[in-house]
Parts: sequence; structure tokens; C-alpha cells
Amino acid sequence: MCGNSHRRADVPDKGQRTVLAFDFGTKSIGIAIGQEVTGTAAPLAALKARDGIPDWDAIKNIIDQWQPDLAVVGLPLNMDGTEQAVTQRAKTFANRIHGRFNLAVETWDERLSTVDARAMLFELGGYKKLTKEKVDSVSACVIFTSWAENQYR
Repeated sequence: MCGNSHRRADVPDKGQRTVLAFDFGTKSIGIAIGQEVTGTAAPLAALKARDGIPDWDAIKNIIDQWQPDLAVVGLPLNMDGTEQAVTQRAKTFANRIHGRFNLAVETWDERLSTVDARAMLFELGGYKKLTKEKVDSVSACVIFTSWAENQYR
């Protein structure tokens, strides 16, 4: 037997994984599905949250549908890198994704993801595209893209 015999056969190598990205918010959680091999992501429908608590059944359905190898949760930080009130809640959300679904989870600095998402949506269709749900899920795409670009540096 070779060195990686203990590794689960169904987990793709780094660079080949399917990744579910989350833009955590207390009222809405943006979601995107990304592919490491292409470095691209597609927005999924944002989920409503009640004081930061999502519909866990809806998240289970998304995980069952997409079968991700990893989740990346955006970590909201202040521009100087310090934590803000919602940072700990995003960490708790990440821990719950891991605990409930036995899914590997990483957090990723999401500074500027909403700004980037708004700019992208505006370029695509002006102000009429700037609904809260679309911004949140495009922010999740930006989180994935930023994370993916930094995996091989």
C-alpha cells in the first residue's frame, strides 16, 4: 500500500474540489457553488435567516444536492482586520456547518466582498439587479473566488 491509503477515496485532491461558499448575515445568507478546477462559482438562492439562524433543512438540501467537498464561510472583519460583532457569529455558523453535516469548513476574510459584488451586479444590469438576495449570493461567489485564488500562492 502507498502513502495515502488512509485517505477516503471519494475526496478529490486539492484543486479538484467542489466548494460551497457562504456569505453569512443575520438576516440573509448568500450561497454559491464553486469548482476549484475552474476557479469559478455560481450564485445559488440566498437563504433567509432569523437573527443569524438559517433553515438548517434548506442547507441540508443544498449539501445533499451539490455534494460539496468543502465549505468556505466568509469572515466579516473590519477594514483594519479586527473582528466586528458579527464575526463570532459567522465562526459559530461555520462550526455548525461542520458539526451538523460533517463537512470540512474553512473561514475566509470577506472584506470588500459586498462592495465587489455590488460592482459586478451593477456592471451586469444596473441598479435593478441590486436586490439584497442577489448581492448576498454574488458576495458568496466573490468569497469563493478570493479563497480559490489564494490556495496556490
